[in-house]
Amino acid sequence: MKLVTQERQHVMRTDDFDYNLPEERIAQAPAEPRDSCRLLVLHREDGRIEHKHFTDIVEYLEPGDLVVVNQTRVMPARLVGKKQNTGGVSETLLLKRREDIDALGSVWECLVNPGKRLKPGAIIEYRAGGLHAPDSAPVVLTGTIVDFVDDNRGGRLVRFEAQGDRTLDEAIHEAGHVPLPPYITQYEGDPEKYQTVYAMQDEHSAAAPTAGLHFTPELIETIKAKGVQWASVELEVGIDTFRLVTEDDPTKHVIHTERYHVAPEVVEAVKATKAAGHKVIAIGTTSVRSLESAWDNQIPAAEPPVVARRFEEAEDSAAVTHKGDMVARENATTNLYLMPGSTFHVVDTMVTNFHVPRSTLMMLVSAFATREQIMNAYQSAIDEKYRFLSFGDAMIII
Repeated sequence: MKLVTQERQHVMRTDDFDYNLPEERIAQAPAEPRDSCRLLVLHREDGRIEHKHFTDIVEYLEPGDLVVVNQTRVMPARLVGKKQNTGGVSETLLLKRREDIDALGSVWECLVNPGKRLKPGAIIEYRAGGLHAPDSAPVVLTGTIVDFVDDNRGGRLVRFEAQGDRTLDEAIHEAGHVPLPPYITQYEGDPEKYQTVYAMQDEHSAAAPTAGLHFTPELIETIKAKGVQWASVELEVGIDTFRLVTEDDPTKHVIHTERYHVAPEVVEAVKATKAAGHKVIAIGTTSVRSLESAWDNQIPAAEPPVVARRFEEAEDSAAVTHKGDMVARENATTNLYLMPGSTFHVVDTMVTNFHVPRSTLMMLVSAFATREQIMNAYQSAIDEKYRFLSFGDAMIII
């Protein structure tokens, strides 16, 4: 297929995914209401661009289609405390529980700042109220640095202990804040605006699946009333979502693993949707990575084979190799890195936000369309004064 082979022949550089993002285009607060944001429509077939509003997304969904969202909820993962004895301010970002080290869940893999002063044995005290807590507020949580984390600058293993009669989760909620991306510097509104309306109750992520922030309960009901199916996966979003690719050769970049879950009923819904000739629409890059990570290229292909639109003729498509199918995943991990030349097997349409220059997410959307189409769409969005990044506007790639 030309879309795939042409991209593979090009020697990629990280600079290929750079663009000039004016600071005033970075959204500092969400649209109100959520679904009033703008929607750029990119047609992969011919590169055509339309400018719509997010509620117009219904026009691009058909009865029988399947919408797949990431239902993860962001935890209050940002902890600001003071180092015991010295009083030095320290910031801790919870990344994931390390139950392989402590089955009770008290040891977390974290990013700490400043890292130079936080060596094994250091103890940090966190007070109720967190960031703005007065010194008179009670210490509700302590964290002891246990060890360094390999291949993670600023990474530490931290053993947390709740104070008083609190549970550990209660203490984290008393001291913690939902961590906004570093480029959102002015928002002091409702932290629930950084959660999707369909987020599950349990909190597992360090960042939100931001393409889903645009949905309201009313819009979801309108979509379902049209005969569109709705399914949920979970990918526990890690801090890698904020990291830029610093290597000149993007293939040298390493993505940290993230936990994800794709239930058997989601797999069956995808297969039934495909077999009936309808589309699978992934809401956000984390939903994309969940669905594509659930692809097993070593098993026989289904009949009819599961293929993604515009990738039917790719050399590793199930339609070509007669191998590969989607399988359920429970408590699995993925470091799937999609870039131009990658084959999509499941996702037919993608809804996503506008991403940080030189990021792996720029590479992912460029793999789904083409780099030229994405760069043209981004320039059009800048010219039309779209709002960018986590609280910004959306695009649908069809």
